[in-house]
Amino acid sequence: MGASIVFQKAFVPKFGLDLAGGTTVTLSPVTADGKAPPQESLDRAVNIIRDRVNGTGISDAEVARSGDNIVISVPGAGRDEAIKLVATTAEMRFRQVLAVAAATTPPAALPTTAATPSSSAATPSPGATPAGRAVSKALAEPTPTPGVTRRARSHTATGEKSAARTRAKAAPSPSPSPSTSAGEEDPLAGQDVSGIDPAVLEAFRKIDCTAKNRGQGAQDDPNKQIVACSQDGSARYILDKASVQGSQITTASAGVRQDTGEWVVNLDFKSQGASQWSDLTARAFGAQPPRNQIGVVLDGLVITAPASNGRIPGGKTEISGSFTQETATELADQLKYGALPLKFVQSSVVSVSSTLGQDQLRGGLVSGAIGLLIVMLYLLLYYRGLGAIGIASLGVATIVTYLSVAVLSSNVGFRWSLPHIIGLVVSIGITADSFIVYFERIRDEMKEGRRTLRAAVEVAWRRAKRTILVADAVMFIAAVVLYFLAVGGVAGFAFAMGLTTLIDIVVVFLFTKPLMSLAARLKFFSKGHKLSGLDSERMGRTDGTEQTLQEA
Repeated sequence: MGASIVFQKAFVPKFGLDLAGGTTVTLSPVTADGKAPPQESLDRAVNIIRDRVNGTGISDAEVARSGDNIVISVPGAGRDEAIKLVATTAEMRFRQVLAVAAATTPPAALPTTAATPSSSAATPSPGATPAGRAVSKALAEPTPTPGVTRRARSHTATGEKSAARTRAKAAPSPSPSPSTSAGEEDPLAGQDVSGIDPAVLEAFRKIDCTAKNRGQGAQDDPNKQIVACSQDGSARYILDKASVQGSQITTASAGVRQDTGEWVVNLDFKSQGASQWSDLTARAFGAQPPRNQIGVVLDGLVITAPASNGRIPGGKTEISGSFTQETATELADQLKYGALPLKFVQSSVVSVSSTLGQDQLRGGLVSGAIGLLIVMLYLLLYYRGLGAIGIASLGVATIVTYLSVAVLSSNVGFRWSLPHIIGLVVSIGITADSFIVYFERIRDEMKEGRRTLRAAVEVAWRRAKRTILVADAVMFIAAVVLYFLAVGGVAGFAFAMGLTTLIDIVVVFLFTKPLMSLAARLKFFSKGHKLSGLDSERMGRTDGTEQTLQEA
C-alpha cells in the first residue's frame, strides 16, 4: 500500500483548477481614508500576489482584477489551505527593535521569567572595515532558551565581500528562574525604555503572543512605534517607526555560501531603499542590545530580527545562520513576495467543483488520442515501414512527455490543465514534422542514386538535423516569449509547447536517428521491400537501382 502511494505521488501528475477544482478567494482593498485605492497600487498587488501563488507560472493558479477586487483561484486547495496562502497581505516594513522579551504564557504554566536577548560584537581585525555582519535571535522555542544565532553579512555595492571577517555571537538567554506568578517581574526590567511611548510600553506588558490572535493581519502605521509578536508567537517586540518599506526590495533569494556550505538569504534593495537600509543598519550598530536588532514586520508579525554589526552600504545583504533549505527559501519568499501596497480583507471564499473538469479532461484526452491515431495512420499509409519508426518515436515522445509532466508536478508544482493538454495535442504535429523532414531527406538521397541505404541515412541526417533544429528553435523561442508575456491559461499553453519542443529534439537525436541507422542494416529496408517505403517504385528508380541496394 505504501509503495502504491509513493508511486502515485511520483508518477501521477496533479491537475489544475479546471480539472481538479480548488478554491477561489476574493480580496477587497481597505484604505485608511476609505477612498478607492490607486489603480497602480492594485496592479502592483496583483503582480505580487500572482508571484506568491504562482511564482513559476506553471501551477495553474490564477490572479486577476475584478473592479477594485482581486480574485485568486488556487487549484487543488481546500478552503483553509487557500486562505493561508493568500492571507498575508500587509505591507512589509523594516523597524529598529527598541525592546524584546519572551511571550506571555498562561498563569498555569508560569514558573518562568522573561529573558532579554543580548549580543556582543566581535572586534574587527586591525585595519579592517566592519563587514556588516548581523546576528539575530532564532526564536523557535515557546520559552526563552539559549538561542540559535542568525547572522546577516553585507557585501559592497559591487557584490564583493568586505575584507573584514567580523563575527558576532548571540549570548545565550539567561536561564528562566521560577516565580510565583506571571506578573511578578517586569518584562522590561534591565532594558532601556527611553524614547518609547508610554502607551506602547503598557501595550507591550499586556500583549499575549501565545494567543491564537496575536496581531496577525494588523495594518500598522509606519509613522508610529508598535508592539508586535514574533511569527511563531515565542517573543514580543517594541519596534520603532518604519525606516524602510518592503516595496524597496529588488530581489531576495535563498542560496548556499561557497566557503561554509551553509544556507543563506541574499537581499537586495533599490537605490532609495539601499540608502535607508544603510542608515538603519548604522544606527542599530551603534546601539546597545536589543536595539542593535532590526525587525522585519509582515502582516503585523515579526518574521525575523537580525542584529546589525556594522553599516551595510549598497543595499546588498546576506542573512545567514541556522537555516535549512526550506527555512531559507521560506524567508526569501516572504521578503520577495510579502510587500503589498494595500491592505485587503477577504470578501468571499468559494470552493470550485471539478465535476465539469472531469468531462473536459475526458474530452481533451479523447481528442488527443484521435489526433495521435490520425497521425499514426498517415505515417503508415504514406511511409509504410518508415512510418513504423515514426510511430515508435511518437510513442517514446509520449512516454517522456508524461514522465516529464509527472516529475515537474511532483517537484515544482506543475499542474495539468486544459491549456496544457491543448499545447500537448498541438505538439503532436510538431513532433511528427521532425520525423517527416528526416524521412523525406532519406528519400531524396535515395532518388539521387546513393549507393547504399546506410550512406543515404547518414547524409540525410546531416542535412535534416539542421532543418529540425532551426524549426524547433523558432517554436521554442515563440513559446518562451508567449510564456513570459502571458499569464494564466495562455502561459500554460506556452509552457507545454516549449516542453514538448525540447522533448522532440531529445527523441529525434537519441531515438529516431539511432533506430533509423539500425533499420538501414535490415534486409527489409536495405533491399527495398514494397512495404518498407523505400521500394524502387516509390523512389522513382529502375530495377537496376534496387539491385544496387541489394549489394549493400
